[in-house]
Amino acid sequence: MKKLRVVQWTSGSVARQCVRAMVAHPDLELVGMYAWSKDKVGRDAGELCGLPALGVAATDDIDALLALKPDCVCYNALWPSVEDFEKILAAGINIVTTSMFLTGWALTTKQTGGIPDAIPRIEAAARRGNATVFGSGMNPGFASYLACILTGICHRFRHIRITESVDVSMFAGDGNMEPLGWGLPRDSPGHKETVMEETRVFGDALEVMAAMLGVALDDKRCTVDFAYATEDLPLEGRHIAKGTVAAIQVRWEGMVENRPVMELNQLWVMGTKIEPAWRAEHAYIINIDGDPMLQNRLDIWPCQDMATMQKDDFHGIGMTITGLPAVNAIPQVCAAAAGIQTYADLPAIAGHGRLQHD
Repeated sequence: MKKLRVVQWTSGSVARQCVRAMVAHPDLELVGMYAWSKDKVGRDAGELCGLPALGVAATDDIDALLALKPDCVCYNALWPSVEDFEKILAAGINIVTTSMFLTGWALTTKQTGGIPDAIPRIEAAARRGNATVFGSGMNPGFASYLACILTGICHRFRHIRITESVDVSMFAGDGNMEPLGWGLPRDSPGHKETVMEETRVFGDALEVMAAMLGVALDDKRCTVDFAYATEDLPLEGRHIAKGTVAAIQVRWEGMVENRPVMELNQLWVMGTKIEPAWRAEHAYIINIDGDPMLQNRLDIWPCQDMATMQKDDFHGIGMTITGLPAVNAIPQVCAAAAGIQTYADLPAIAGHGRLQHD
């Protein structure tokens, strides 16, 4: 099969794992990289991603990247730019993205910076270019996809809960942690509303689940709760003072007839010295109230000896499970119908071509 030509968009933590996955994949070829930072322009993509030189220089010239006529762009900015999406799709180039985008609902409904016409604009550009955009990540994205697949052994179900239960203290200094308000005083005005805005993409995931399961949601509901540090937490990259926010629980629920039928529950803690004493399971846990009742626990372990693991190794696992659902979807996305496509629309996505030959 002819290799699919891919441009990598940005070179941050997720992007580094995406590039690593691309260059090892027999069906993909990295042909370009977009660099947002001026100091990265002209540098080799391999250098930027901790790999040997790849012969691909990063650039901030979008037109030059589009002129390469890639089959797909792997877009890993934190939030998507509708203008970027329009330009890429209208040029006939597909997009896979980890950028807070599954259906576009979150983009259109954000109270601050919302773009009400984002979905029709993206769809129109995709039709002009006969191109496809697909968004995923570990959660939201793959975890909810997995939960829907599990219902395939049920006669019926009443409620699905997906819980991401993680100690995030190792990532305390990451830039994407900043908007969540770690270390804010108790009862800070607007804090719950801010967390809801920053996690709004979980509403997209509820829409994808509803489409996969044939459920018509009446509403989406979000609740936010906090736990507080019982002593000062001098974490790397972030200081959390005693009595301030050190754990966050966010629940996004899909409602039918005023009853929650699906729940995406995020429990993020900065260590164990918190009150209430929420405990991180370090896992994704799926509970299905149905016939039969189901529980699935997804544990993620490194492929190397734990004794050799450093902070960057653990961080790399988190970025890998974020980026690989998008990269592994590239062949299906390139073959899909034009427009916004989700797990509800595409054939099954697995680790095709990833068998390791020792």
